Amino acid sequence: MTRDELFEKVKEIIVDTLSVDEDDVTVDASFTDDLDADSLELVDLTMAFESEFGITIEDEELEKIQTVEDAVEILANKLNIDDED
Repeated sequence: MTRDELFEKVKEIIVDTLSVDEDDVTVDASFTDDLDADSLELVDLTMAFESEFGITIEDEELEKIQTVEDAVEILANKLNIDDED
């Protein structure tokens, strides 16, 4: 999986979980400011990522996720996806 493919999958999960428009989900989008996600929705989103990718996101990592790019970065690290892939 490439980083672009990862972003597309993350975007799909965000659209499904948060019921937001696909066009609103950009790399720079803030979960709270741009996508209007509350803390419960962020937990649901984290669980969806964990389920989809078969990983665990620790609480310390969850606290660092502010934007879509943050989520992609953490997932890419856990899945060993390099920028060059």
